[in-house]
Amino acid sequence: MLMFIGVVESAEEEGISRVRIFDEFRDGLKGLNTFSHLFILYWFHLRESDEERSVLKVVPKRHPGAPEVGVFASRSPSRPNPIGLCIVELVKIEKNRLFVKGLDALEGSPVIDIKPYIPGADAVPDAVVPQWALRGPKT
Repeated sequence: MLMFIGVVESAEEEGISRVRIFDEFRDGLKGLNTFSHLFILYWFHLRESDEERSVLKVVPKRHPGAPEVGVFASRSPSRPNPIGLCIVELVKIEKNRLFVKGLDALEGSPVIDIKPYIPGADAVPDAVVPQWALRGPKT
């Protein structure tokens, strides 16, 4: 059973987003302030329709000249399970609220999970991607 642990309260106000973690999960934040960056997994709540969840091929919109690819070869929010993943910079934690930079979730997006970014485990310096993925903004 999918359980949401919080919600995006505000998205990109002056470059900073605010994420509220529900009170029952507040103890899970202990020690998180010792990390500079986090993974935030969230639910694309505006893409829950049967139509959006049946999309299997897309043209990545934020990458000029990209070809049509399978949804699993893209970061499209339209997908069978509309789960978003974003690496953010942790600015501060105040009680059960995270203030982060770089979150691409919309206000009201339910938060599924938070994981610390660990460079030795999460960075892949020699990763290979197609040329089209090198164009466009960070996703």
